[in-house]
Amino acid sequence: MGERVLVTGASGFVAQHVILQLLDKGYEVCGTLRSLKRADEVRGILAKHDPRASSLEFIEADLGADPGWASAVEGCTYVQHVASPFPAVHPKDENELIRPAVDGALRVLKAAKNAGVKRVVMTSSLAAIAYGHGDKRPDVADETLWSKPEGPDNTPYTKSKTLAERAAWDYVNGDGKSLELAVINPTGIFGPALSKDVSTSLEIPIRLMNGKTPGLPRLGFSIVDVRDVAACQVAAMTVPAAAGERFIASEDFLWFTECADILRKAFPAYDDKIPKQQVPDFVIRLMSMVQPIYKQTLTELGRTRRASNAKATRVLGVHFRPAKEALIASAQSLVDLGVV
Repeated sequence: MGERVLVTGASGFVAQHVILQLLDKGYEVCGTLRSLKRADEVRGILAKHDPRASSLEFIEADLGADPGWASAVEGCTYVQHVASPFPAVHPKDENELIRPAVDGALRVLKAAKNAGVKRVVMTSSLAAIAYGHGDKRPDVADETLWSKPEGPDNTPYTKSKTLAERAAWDYVNGDGKSLELAVINPTGIFGPALSKDVSTSLEIPIRLMNGKTPGLPRLGFSIVDVRDVAACQVAAMTVPAAAGERFIASEDFLWFTECADILRKAFPAYDDKIPKQQVPDFVIRLMSMVQPIYKQTLTELGRTRRASNAKATRVLGVHFRPAKEALIASAQSLVDLGVV
């Protein structure tokens, strides 16, 4: 096609799948990295799946600073803004997440507008839709719902995604009015990892298969395959009706117990490592005091968060892989890469 597309955070799980799909469609792709020291590594990872990735151009740019962004968007028709902090544990100060998420989104949007970019597609999250409502949340969330950052079931991460997306819409409806924006709101992203530098979201199958998790917490999550998230991102870039819209990318909701059963059947060699017993909530609360990764789960104990993908299917034409398939694909890639 010859049109140039910038993908921010090119070393990330979603971004790398977006890059591969863009290359497959014939776009000229460039990406941002916080440090160009990783450029050859990222090219090597992607080139295993598409030889065209061996010549990818990278620009050094950080969400927390201005340098690099004007150069990154120069000559681009579209921007895929995928980069955003997603730590495995809560920071001591929630602003460590909120500031780079909000300021980074605005840096990208302002640079895109100044460069004459046609449309930005931003990766947000169900975190910007379904949180802060407590038990008054709907059974199935859709794109008309917004999270309440000061509500009872938030974390620093859910706040950061909500405030960043709000800031993005405020900008394109104000000073950035001539810039088109579309937003993708994925649920828990699974699917095949491309390298051992795995996404935080893949900590779930890792912990279920590495033999170090004593039991199954009363937790569940809606799942989407990373390849389908990437398909939504790419479609939202050019579908006329996507401009000014947000789209949930999700498939089905699975409890940890269901995930464990699926993995046990798909990977019988891991039967002894995959936990079988459910752990009472109070044990998870105690564990969170010594293992910070569990703190992020406390607001989710016993909760279901289902979300509708009807709009993404209708407008973007994306048909989602079953959650079970996404989970198994994650696990298979982790086995193949030697992570578990």
